[in-house]
Amino acid sequence: MSKSNVLENDIVDFLFNNVSIPSYGANLYLSLHTADPGEGGDQETNEVSTAAYTSYARVAVSRDSGGWTVASNTSTNAALIQFPQCTGGTGATITHLGIGTSSTGPGILLISGALNASLNVSNLIQPQFAASALTYTED
Repeated sequence: MSKSNVLENDIVDFLFNNVSIPSYGANLYLSLHTADPGEGGDQETNEVSTAAYTSYARVAVSRDSGGWTVASNTSTNAALIQFPQCTGGTGATITHLGIGTSSTGPGILLISGALNASLNVSNLIQPQFAASALTYTED
């Protein structure tokens, strides 16, 4: 996973200009993407469409130890993360996951990365990530 340009700039401003990092709220919102949203993208960049995955919605994960485990520069999801079950649509192949600040709309994409394996989503499929399946390491 890599940080977005927005987050990188916020960190550099904090370190070198003593500018406070913006509050990103109490939750992070996970999004599913059919291609890399890129470091310059937002949460809607290549996000799966509701035409392909009818009941799709971003999933909120709290920004605390109940949502994420942090140790040795690495963060993992502390519990099972489940997206809504697909109830129709044309189907989609999910290749990337995004972590951002908004439940809907463009939102600020903070981190994104490729899944280890593509996930084909069609009717009755429910994307989910087991506890500790998502890992981000800061180096």
